[in-house]
Amino acid sequence: MSSRPLPSSFDSDSDFHEESRFSKFARRLKEEPLIPIGCLITIYALYQSSRAIRAGDKARTNRMFRARIYGQAFTVAAMCAGSFYWARDREERKGVEAKVVEAKAREKQAAWIRELEIRESEERELRERAKRYTALKEAAAAQDAKARAEEGK
Repeated sequence: MSSRPLPSSFDSDSDFHEESRFSKFARRLKEEPLIPIGCLITIYALYQSSRAIRAGDKARTNRMFRARIYGQAFTVAAMCAGSFYWARDREERKGVEAKVVEAKAREKQAAWIRELEIRESEERELRERAKRYTALKEAAAAQDAKARAEEGK
């Protein structure tokens, strides 16, 4: 099977498209909920530190910068732990997705072949109609010639 995609009028079919960005985001959020939590902690610490800077509270500013560092460390730790925890699952998912992509490619190729067969049968039917029309026209012309020949006698 060729690696090039086959042309078809089924290209606009939604069955042949991948997972949407939102559904992928939702799935990843469910898989690793600690990463967004760590990001929110970091953002909150940055926000509070900016407020403390504006207020001129140096002690609170330092505490919030430390909280930001802890939030970032938590996020990185959650990313590493999630990476190790979900590694096997992701490998299995890649295998399943590869099989799904292969099955969709086979479906698309089968649909493309069916479409070509339909077009071929329609073209064959048009050729047969053209032959019949030409034969009828020739027969009518022969009858006209015969009728003229009989009139001329």
